[in-house]
Amino acid sequence: MSTDRIRLLDFSDPKIKTLHITWFAFFLTFVVWFSHAPMLAFIKEAFGLSSAEVKALMILNVALTIPSRIVIGTLVDKYGPRAVYSMLLVIGGAICLGFAAAQTYEQLAIMRFLSGFIGAGFVIGIRMVGEWFPAKQVGVAEGVYGGWGNFGSAAGAMTLPTLALLYGGDDGWRYALATTGVMAMIYGVIYLRIARNTPKGSTYFKPKKHGGLEVTSKKDFFFYIGMNIPMYIALAVLTWKLSPSNLGLLDDLSTKGIYAVLVLLFLVQVRAIYHVNEENLKNGVPEIQRYKFKQVAVLDVAYFVTFGSELAVVSMLPLFFLETFEGLDPVKAGLLASGFAFMNLVARPTGGHLSDTIGRRKTLSLLIAGLAVGYFVLSQIDSGWWIPLAVIATMCCSFFVQAGEGAVFAVVPLVQRRMTGQIAGMAGAYGNVGAVCYLTVLSFVDYSTFFMVIGASAAVVFLFVQFMDEPKGQMAEVLPDGTVQLIDVE
Repeated sequence: MSTDRIRLLDFSDPKIKTLHITWFAFFLTFVVWFSHAPMLAFIKEAFGLSSAEVKALMILNVALTIPSRIVIGTLVDKYGPRAVYSMLLVIGGAICLGFAAAQTYEQLAIMRFLSGFIGAGFVIGIRMVGEWFPAKQVGVAEGVYGGWGNFGSAAGAMTLPTLALLYGGDDGWRYALATTGVMAMIYGVIYLRIARNTPKGSTYFKPKKHGGLEVTSKKDFFFYIGMNIPMYIALAVLTWKLSPSNLGLLDDLSTKGIYAVLVLLFLVQVRAIYHVNEENLKNGVPEIQRYKFKQVAVLDVAYFVTFGSELAVVSMLPLFFLETFEGLDPVKAGLLASGFAFMNLVARPTGGHLSDTIGRRKTLSLLIAGLAVGYFVLSQIDSGWWIPLAVIATMCCSFFVQAGEGAVFAVVPLVQRRMTGQIAGMAGAYGNVGAVCYLTVLSFVDYSTFFMVIGASAAVVFLFVQFMDEPKGQMAEVLPDGTVQLIDVE
């Protein structure tokens, strides 16, 4: 494969302008989504919260993101990323204002749960960037989008505590959080005015029906349904963590009610998937328009182990350093752990670039293998290690994790253009499912075993990646008038 160099500072190029205004939209969603994290000390003191109540806020923050990424992916394919990103920024900003103004713990919990909605912003830009960049550049472009956007959580952690102190008083944290909400709302309006869904003269392809992915065989239909089950299991695990047997923030009746609702929602989704695919199942799909759902499934499990492990490790790494090495205080431990998130700026674009240049499957295989080795190395870290060496090992592992994320989303736009939003949404949701699974494992085992479990799961995913077909040739999309247009995927 060959690749054309992307000139990231050439703002006269419409696609470069689109990339920059879109990664900044993603950046703001992550600032807002994780804005509570650096403020937890202020919030805990202001409301007199227990450790269990603080943990519940962190769980609630990721709960809604799993289903919302699926929903947002569907909306993107139907209405286009421009309108959906604008809507999400405005609504997400308003929810952030609600969290900043909360007066009771119940209000905090509700607003934190709703804040998971803005965590779905990532999938919107995947479709936008995929529309603007050709196949030979899409990997590095998606990597820049993801890397700089993900940096929003680190940027918020670095600036919001200082901003709260500048505002001063007992409510400084509220004003700092409200500032991020207002910024998101304003940029939502700006994005609606300056963004375009496609380059001039290009067609924005949409699925024939909405409510689920279109599949092209009966085998893939059942495969697709099966791949939805882990997402509901993850939501059930989150409910269990809030139940009387754990944090105790839900009573027994509420817990059972949520379980029943999850079962009902799954049945409703199965019905919707059948409705979307009924015609395809009965009449078949022309060969030129077919794709293999296993491509989507491989990307899902790859993002499970890459982004899922990143979310889990970022959550526990400061505490890991603090408890492993004597003489560290919380500030130093946090600084040592911050290197894991900072690698996003370089690693994601690098993963996308490698995917563009040496091949999609080969790149993903190499990075998943490196990830597995990296976590096995981290499992060996103990108090006898030289601290700088432990930090270097952490950052090397982080590189493979985040480059792997970039490699996953270098492939997503090349599976089926008209469903890129939904495919990105499903893969993104699997990232959150991975985080829930790994954090649940951590609640039962020590740190060494935790890292070993991630490494072992990565080794299994490496085997799955070998079943992914290298995107080649062209994909077929149907124009509104019924004619077929071929789009290059290499």
